[in-house]
Amino acid sequence: MTEQQLITGCKASDRRAQRAVYDRYSPVMLAVARRYTARDADAEDVLVSAFFKVFDKIGTFTDSGSFEGWIRRIVVNEALMLLRKKHALKHASELADVNPTSFSVPAEAATRLAEADIMNLLDRMPTGYRTVFNLYVIEGYKHREIAEMLGISINTSKSQLILAKKRMREQLAALGYRAG
Repeated sequence: MTEQQLITGCKASDRRAQRAVYDRYSPVMLAVARRYTARDADAEDVLVSAFFKVFDKIGTFTDSGSFEGWIRRIVVNEALMLLRKKHALKHASELADVNPTSFSVPAEAATRLAEADIMNLLDRMPTGYRTVFNLYVIEGYKHREIAEMLGISINTSKSQLILAKKRMREQLAALGYRAG
């Protein structure tokens, strides 16, 4: 089935179309959810609630954007809701007078690390660091958007990113990767 046929089928509550959408997008969306959560079980909970919302709100999807992008946004929002519910974002703090350019991640390190290694490094980060890092670096949100999504200040978002990059750099150095 084409993507448009799947969307049409889901809008008609066709269980086969819903299953096909889940089968097609769940592996990628599970990986998205996993980047925000420290436990596989939490990522699976996010995935289930996100797909429930996808099928419940499919009527609101317009063909003006990417279907996969629409699903991804729902998954990210569900992950953030889980983190808020667990109060995992309450410990975000602001950092004044930090030079963000001093905390760059070595470019060659990213190409040499396997996905599992990157997940392991992200898992070692505090929730606030990991969440802002994912939203900014991977999802491409701006600090203003992140601040609104997480209910924090723009400066807190910026400082969490700076600290996340610093932590990533320290972890990479501990693994033997050096800035080149």
